[in-house]
Amino acid sequence: MAAGVSELLREIAELEEPLEELRSLKTAVHSLPLSILRELATGLRFGVLFGLLSSDDREQIDTCVAILDRLLQALDPVYMAQNFKLELQKGLQHSDDNVKILAMSQIGRIVESADAVPLIIGSPELLREMIHSIGGKKISVAKEAIQSLSRVAQSKAGLDALFMTSMLQDLKDVMGTNDVVRYRVYELVVVISSVSPVSLGYCANSGFIAQLLTELAGDDVLLRATAIEMVTGLAQSPHGRQYLAQQGTIDRISNMIVGADSDPFSGFYLPNLVKFFGNLAMVDSPQQICERYPAFIEKVFEMIGGQEPTMIGVGLDTIGILGSCIEGMQVLNKTVLGSRFHEVLKRLGNISCNAASDIRVRCLDTIASLLSLPNDQQTEDLLGLTESWFQTLHSHPMETFCNMSSQPFPEIHIGAIKIFTAIASQPWGQRLMISTPGFVEYIIDRSAEPDKPSKDAKFELVKTLVDSKTLAEIFGNQYYLQLRTYLREGPYFVKAIATVAVDGE
Repeated sequence: MAAGVSELLREIAELEEPLEELRSLKTAVHSLPLSILRELATGLRFGVLFGLLSSDDREQIDTCVAILDRLLQALDPVYMAQNFKLELQKGLQHSDDNVKILAMSQIGRIVESADAVPLIIGSPELLREMIHSIGGKKISVAKEAIQSLSRVAQSKAGLDALFMTSMLQDLKDVMGTNDVVRYRVYELVVVISSVSPVSLGYCANSGFIAQLLTELAGDDVLLRATAIEMVTGLAQSPHGRQYLAQQGTIDRISNMIVGADSDPFSGFYLPNLVKFFGNLAMVDSPQQICERYPAFIEKVFEMIGGQEPTMIGVGLDTIGILGSCIEGMQVLNKTVLGSRFHEVLKRLGNISCNAASDIRVRCLDTIASLLSLPNDQQTEDLLGLTESWFQTLHSHPMETFCNMSSQPFPEIHIGAIKIFTAIASQPWGQRLMISTPGFVEYIIDRSAEPDKPSKDAKFELVKTLVDSKTLAEIFGNQYYLQLRTYLREGPYFVKAIATVAVDGE
C-alpha cells in the first residue's frame, strides 16, 4: 500500500484528468497509519497535488484537500515551514474556502512548534496573508487565523513582528473592513493581551485596547454589548484587571449599570454588564466587588425580581456564581444584603415552580449552587446558613422538590435531584431526607430513573451520601449498606431475574 501511494502520485502527474486516481490515492493515504506516512512523506511529490488545486473542478479540489490534509500531518513542522511556505501562502489566497482552511490549519501546526515559529515570523508575506485571513467571509478561516496569530505572539520576536513592523498597519487596515472583522481583531488583541503584562503592553501601545474601550460608549447598542464581552475577556488576567482599573474602565462599567435605568435600549447590553462584574467577582473577590460596586448586586436582585425572562436568567446565573464560594455566600448573607437576599430566595422558590421550563431549570441549578457546601467547609455557621436558605425557598421545600423529582420533564426532574445532591452531605439535609416518608426508598429505587442523564444524576446523589461521614449515624446501618451496594454496582446496574422452566413448555 505504501509503494502504491508513490506510484499513484507518479501516474497523477502524467494525467490531464486524474480524478479517478485521486480518489484511489485518497483511499490509500487514509488507510495508512501516520507512522508509515512519515517514512514516505518527505520523498513524495507534493507539488503535483498543490498544482491540482488550481482547478475549477470542485470534486478535484476537495479530493486534493483531503489527501494533502492527511499527508501534511505526517510532516515535521520545521520541514513543512522550510519547504512549503509559498504553497501555504497561495492556499490562503485561494478562492476555495476549504483550501484556505487547509492552509491555515497547517500553519497552525507550524506555529505550535517553537523551532518552526521563527520561520513563519521571518516570512512577512505569509504573516500578511494570515492577517488578511481575519477578514475572510468564512468564520472558520478567520478563527484559525486568530488562533495561529495568537500563537505567533507567544514570543517577543512574534510580538515585534506583529506590532513593531508594517504588519501593525495591515491589522489596522483589516479592522476597517466592517464591524464584524473589527471585532475579530479585538478578539485577537484580547487573547494576546491575556498572555502576560508584556503582551498587554504591546497591545496597549498599538492603540487597539484604547479603541476597544471607546466602543463601550458607542451608539450601536449591539456593538456596545459585544465590546463589553471583549473587555470581560481582558479582565480574566490579573494584569488585565489592573490595566482596566487604572484606566477607570471598571468604574465606567459600574456607572453604565446605574445609567441603564434611563436608557430604553439597555436591555441589549445590560446582561453583559452584569456578566462582567459576575466574572470579576469570581476571579477577584466577591466581597470587594460587591462592596465597591453596589450597583452591580442591586441590579442582579432587581433582574431576578423582574418579569423579563432574559434578565431573570442572567440574574439567576450570576447569583449562582456568587454563591458558589464561601466568600460569596457570606457576602449575600451580610447585614446590608441579608434581608434583601431573603426576599430573593423566596423569589427563587417561586420561579422554580411557576416560570417557563428553561428558566425553572436555570433556577434549580442556581439553588443547587447556593446550597452546596463541601465536607471540609461545613462549619456550624455555614451549615446553619444553608439550612435557613433552604427553608426560606418554600413553606414546605422538601415536599416541593420531591414533587419536582417525580415529574416526567427530564430537566426539571434532574434539577430537583441536583438540589438533593447539594444538601446530601450536610447533616441537616440528611435528617430531612430520612424524615420524609418514602424518600430513601425513592433514592434506592433504580426504576424511578427513565434515562441515562437521570441515572447519572441519581448516582451522583448516592455517591455524595455515601461519602458523607454522618450517613450511617443519621440513616442507620440498613440504608447505609443499601446505598453502599448501589454505589458499588454503578448507575446502570440491572438485577438479573431468574426464570423457572415449567413442565410442558
